[in-house]
Amino acid sequence: MPQAPLIATLVAGLGLAFILGTLANRLRLSPLVGYLVAGVLIGPFTPGFVADQALARQLAELGVILLMFGIGLHFSLNDLLSVRRIAIPGAVGQMALVTMLGLLVTQAIGWPIGAGVVFGLALSVASTVVVLRALQEMRQLETDGGHIAVGWLVVEDLAMILTLVLLPAFAGVLGGNVNGANLNGANLNGADLNGNDLFTLFEPQTIWSALGLTLGKLAAFFAIMVVVGRRVIPPILHYVAHTGSRELFRLAVLAIALGVAFGAAELFGVSFALGAFFAGMILAESQLSQRAAQETLPLRDAFAVLFFVSVGMLFNPMILVEQPLLVGMTFLIVVIGNATAASAIALMFGYPSYVALTLGLSLAQIGEFSFILAGLGVDLALLPEAGRDLVLAGAILSILVNPLLFAALDRLTPWLKARERTIATQEGRAEPPELAATSLTDHAVLVGHGRVGSLVAETLQKARLPYLVIEERQVIIEQLRARGVDVIAGNAAQPGLLEAANVASARWLISAIPNPFESGNLIEQAHAINPKLEIIARAHSDAEVDYLKKFGADLIIMGEREIARGISDHILSRIDAPAAPVADQSQNARQVDSKPMAG
Repeated sequence: MPQAPLIATLVAGLGLAFILGTLANRLRLSPLVGYLVAGVLIGPFTPGFVADQALARQLAELGVILLMFGIGLHFSLNDLLSVRRIAIPGAVGQMALVTMLGLLVTQAIGWPIGAGVVFGLALSVASTVVVLRALQEMRQLETDGGHIAVGWLVVEDLAMILTLVLLPAFAGVLGGNVNGANLNGANLNGADLNGNDLFTLFEPQTIWSALGLTLGKLAAFFAIMVVVGRRVIPPILHYVAHTGSRELFRLAVLAIALGVAFGAAELFGVSFALGAFFAGMILAESQLSQRAAQETLPLRDAFAVLFFVSVGMLFNPMILVEQPLLVGMTFLIVVIGNATAASAIALMFGYPSYVALTLGLSLAQIGEFSFILAGLGVDLALLPEAGRDLVLAGAILSILVNPLLFAALDRLTPWLKARERTIATQEGRAEPPELAATSLTDHAVLVGHGRVGSLVAETLQKARLPYLVIEERQVIIEQLRARGVDVIAGNAAQPGLLEAANVASARWLISAIPNPFESGNLIEQAHAINPKLEIIARAHSDAEVDYLKKFGADLIIMGEREIARGISDHILSRIDAPAAPVADQSQNARQVDSKPMAG
């Protein structure tokens, strides 16, 4: 059957991903499992409909760009530099260890050294999309482990850029052949590897010139983004925001994200993902960063799904039957090798065991750079076709298992933290401060300090009511602590955090986070700890109101309804008419005997 055009690929990919993702969720599996299976079903190795792989990969690249741009919006340059002491040596050490494991396996089955080096390197590079998606779902992105993982990924991306540039220069000495190979524009200085010229590309002049050119391009890109980007990108968005057009603002955000990513790749040889990440990080310094993140969220999620579908399309299920032993070895290197190496390095640097495990499991899979490197290895005749198939099999299986490993870690984390505290007490060290219990009583617990939460906090401050804030973003945490506000760092749903906030003795719980569907478990846990607690939440639709009511929220404020009520009251006050009646509370909230806010 001929491959389908763009629209058919989108319909088949997103439609089947939705059906199988919903089924996976119903079976209490990660939706990623459904997305990957959807890709296998519309790929060339299964009967029936075959989607266009080239189009699917390009659409998936859009998802990677938008995802990395969104992560950059929540990640400052200071956050990146703060983890450089572990991210740089850690990423290099982990990649070296896993490459050695891959080399040992290939030597055992008789592959050349060059094939082993490429194979091992391909198994050592984590998928940016999978790592960030997993950290977001587990709400670990703003934790120490999440910050280290993002910094680690940046170092791995830089290392892979250098590898892709230098690999053709080393192809001859590693036993490869560049004659007729598709090197994606790599400059080989006209070298010919025929006969006695086998080592022409191994000349120091060629290698150092390639390395120097690449490092120069990277330095130029970083300098332009830091110096010029800071002065150009935020003012452009501020100007567009003042036009009052939401459509133009959304278009400006997308143009900046895609434009910087494409320009970085074309002009400086930087990956799309890294270029988009730095664009987001520069924009994070603007007050419009939160709005920019919200505008890109729908497209980001849709195209990120296509990434997993495109990965599934590359997988040939027959390799599980033809090479089960090698597939198993590859899988163990990817999952056990990467996780063990990264966790051990983090422990050597003195990080707690739960932080080390979070980092290790984040890196226990491979993805987009692995496919690119394996493809280049095949083009250079360094890696056999079977090696590329094994890399794809390892990627699919590791991505499938990764959510299960994170779920296990979520259950194990309370025990690990308790063990850390016990060891710290025995050794006379201080208990980790992030979960130190507050001494406040009869107070308000405010979850989230964004645009809504900050206004609520201002009201509480003026009324001289005791309150504390639960917040994930490190920048906000530092600002609040500098002002003397009682703040707990972390996700309110994580074990032990509500207890640290002393919810049992609190008077109010105010959920100001923008996604009400993330508040359900939080409200349920808080209500179980303190049945007398008055719980206030925000919503944007009747469906969200019903959802929060089900978990026990006492008062749910729907923004749109309150805006309409304020406008109506103002108009009626101008014509001396009776004030607008209060909206039907059966639609708005489950009302109980409320305690007055300033009481």
